[in-house]
Amino acid sequence: MSKMVRKQIYIQKSQEERLKKLAEARGISEAEIIRQALEKEMRFSSVYRPAYDPEAWKKLVAFWEELDKRGPVEPRPRDWTREELYDERMSRYDRKPD
Repeated sequence: MSKMVRKQIYIQKSQEERLKKLAEARGISEAEIIRQALEKEMRFSSVYRPAYDPEAWKKLVAFWEELDKRGPVEPRPRDWTREELYDERMSRYDRKPD
């Protein structure tokens, strides 16, 4: 276990009651519940971020550059109309278009 640092906090009476019940139900200490909640909060906070994988970043940039070299996709003529798509979708649900 890593070295612990003592912190004192104030919580509302209702929070204390729920914390005690939760700790008893889970069979862990109140402090452990607070540590888990703190870790969860920091994990989703924009301040706490895991280290980036520089190799993965390089691969992603190389992929983008390769896509950029290919240029735009050549447009192809459509073989359908909007009305045909609408009619087909409506027929799937046994509905008749107006």
